[in-house]
Amino acid sequence: MADYRKKYYDARHVCYAYMLGSERKDFRANDDGEPSSTAGKPILGQINSHELTNILIVVVRYYGGVNLGTSGLITAYREAASDAISHATLETRQVEERIDFTFSYPMLNEVMRIVKEMQPRVISQTYDNTCLIQLAIRKSEAEQLRLRLEKLAFV
Repeated sequence: MADYRKKYYDARHVCYAYMLGSERKDFRANDDGEPSSTAGKPILGQINSHELTNILIVVVRYYGGVNLGTSGLITAYREAASDAISHATLETRQVEERIDFTFSYPMLNEVMRIVKEMQPRVISQTYDNTCLIQLAIRKSEAEQLRLRLEKLAFV
């Protein structure tokens, strides 16, 4: 925040909120001298309502001579954050889990059938008497893939 304070040295408030991690457990909201919960919390609220993570929103406010009051501040910070989100380029990324599966060569067709059906990303594959395939798949689907592959070993 020091960089923003330095860049906007004549601003009254540099308020922000951030959310980090796929579990969305690491977050913070800062009012920077505004009345409690009138700046950082509305910014964080917009992050939450859009279900975003790995994001930082900074709102720089200059005093324009008009007192907004607490409801006006909340609205101003919420709308500023909403506008920033609507004009941002958002990236969607999947949280993946890696699965290594070792199998005998005669099982190849069955393994590849499961790979075709579930469409994990193939990281690497080695085919010999003993084969190894390394896959990456969305974390929510990893257990199902693991179970289907392990089931092949017992058929």
